[in-house]
Amino acid sequence: MDRIAELAAKTDQRKLAFWAAGCAERVLPHFEKKYPKDNRPRKAIEAARAWVRGELSVGKARSAAFASHAAARDAEEGAARAAARAAGHAVATAHVAGHAVHAANYAAAAAVPEERNWQYRRLLALQ
Repeated sequence: MDRIAELAAKTDQRKLAFWAAGCAERVLPHFEKKYPKDNRPRKAIEAARAWVRGELSVGKARSAAFASHAAARDAEEGAARAAARAAGHAVATAHVAGHAVHAANYAAAAAVPEERNWQYRRLLALQ
């Protein structure tokens, strides 16, 4: 198990959703640059944060996740698709905490290798 997954396993679900939303937001420009009129991934990140604040139900969070994953399916392969997947998994963390690590993995796939170091440091800071 990698160090991010180990740390995530010990982290509160709301903190994980907050962290996953941050991971996804860092790579969102890869999607928005290519698909500026498609706001589904951005809405998913916003929904994740709303769930963290207690302003959104898990059901609505899941709907936002499905929409972001649909945006990923509509996107071409590459960083844009990975960014949309990261956003979808970030908000899906409201339903199942394990989605947070998937959000981080997709964000790392969309970005530079150093992204994993930022993710770990950020998650560690939330402990």
